[in-house]
Amino acid sequence: MDGWNYFNYFTEIEEYFWKKRGAHLLVSPLDWAIMETWQRAGVPLEAVLKGIDRAFESYQRSRRGAGKPLKSLAYCTDAVLQATEEGLEAAAGSAPKNGREAKEAFPREELKAYLARNAARVAAAAKRDERRHPEMTARLAEIAESVRASSLLLDSPAKLDLEDLERRLTVLDDKISALVMMHATEDLMLRVRREVDGQLSTYRRKMKAEQLALVEKKYTQKRLLEEFGLPRLSLYYFS
Repeated sequence: MDGWNYFNYFTEIEEYFWKKRGAHLLVSPLDWAIMETWQRAGVPLEAVLKGIDRAFESYQRSRRGAGKPLKSLAYCTDAVLQATEEGLEAAAGSAPKNGREAKEAFPREELKAYLARNAARVAAAAKRDERRHPEMTARLAEIAESVRASSLLLDSPAKLDLEDLERRLTVLDDKISALVMMHATEDLMLRVRREVDGQLSTYRRKMKAEQLALVEKKYTQKRLLEEFGLPRLSLYYFS
């Protein structure tokens, strides 16, 4: 994947799914969890789009496809997995291709603004929960400062290493996810668990156990971040 597609993985899939559905609707938290699972597993964008094509063709031939739109990317998981495996088989034994030199995918000023907004949101969430979770507040304040420090990399005259910046932000994302899991109440966790079970009930038979586990984990992380008012820091969420 070139630099642009690398950092717009979610947007590419989202827009392609909209086009196939014929409706510009918000992608559900479940769909975002599935996309993040594919991204973390290194599924190429081309394989995802090919799998979506096949899933829509299969759905339209089925009884369920009669007059009812395909509602979720969960229906596409098997087809995406198959397309990924085919791509790996086709690539086996082939000579590696020289990739294009990565270009700076975004204007630096826009990246600075993105990091500044996220640092401010993390700091605001820390202050909001100061009385209930003093330990969490201190950790979030440290993370906000780390996000601000990451922005200093953009002031260097040297060529920007976006992948290294993404690594830094991913580490901070993981720290935030661990914090919200630790401080979420039992009632909140139960409510989120009911949500994910309801969202996945239709698709459990179509998804492998490891796929289900990853999607459940990503869905839970996303919902907890929403409950605590915290952003995702990764450049995958930059727009």
